[in-house]
Formats: sequence, C-alpha cells, structure tokens
Amino acid sequence: MNAPQHRSHITTHVLDTGTGRPASGVKATLEAKTATGWQELGSGTTDGDGRIGGLGPTQVEPGHYRITFDTGAYFGTKGTETFFPEVVLGFSVADAAEHYHVPLLISPFAYSTYRGS
Repeated sequence: MNAPQHRSHITTHVLDTGTGRPASGVKATLEAKTATGWQELGSGTTDGDGRIGGLGPTQVEPGHYRITFDTGAYFGTKGTETFFPEVVLGFSVADAAEHYHVPLLISPFAYSTYRGS
C-alpha cells in the first residue's frame, strides 16, 4: 500500500488486543454531522501497522464527527466470530488547529478507545 499524499486532520490506529498486533485490513469511514445528516469525508483501510494516515481532509472545522470501523469483515477474514460487526466512534472536534488521533483497540467481544496524539 502506498503512503498517503497528505496527513489527515483526523487519523486512526487499530490494534488487535487478542493477537497483540496491529489490525491490518480494517476499513474505516470518516463522516461529519451536518444539518441534513452525516456526510462522508473519506475512508481508508489500515496498513500493516494498523494505521490510516490519509483518512480524510487535511483540515476540518469544529463539530461532530464519527469513524465507522468494519470489524466484522476484519474478524471474518481470520475465521473469528465477533459480537461487534462494526464499531462506530463519535467524537467532537473543538479546536481546528489541533490534530485528532482516534485509536481503536479491538478483540472479538470487546473494544476500547481514547483520544490519542
């Protein structure tokens, strides 16, 4: 996979806590909440290090955003049953000057997240 041409204002990193390794091949979609509903800003698939550096635009405005991760397909390729076929993380961007990193830690029956840097 080629490196992104730009670094997104919002990035993510997915780790598989069941294997203790980065989760490569997880599709993620970034959306912004608008007056008429959710608008897709970008999407990507995690690389060998579990990262998506070019998920969306290089700049976003303050507002509400969400990233949807296709965890069902990821675990399906491993032949592993999962309780969560997708994980949707909603969050707020308060400062347009800051970078927002939204990591996801997954296992077949649990997930967690935090605001990274």
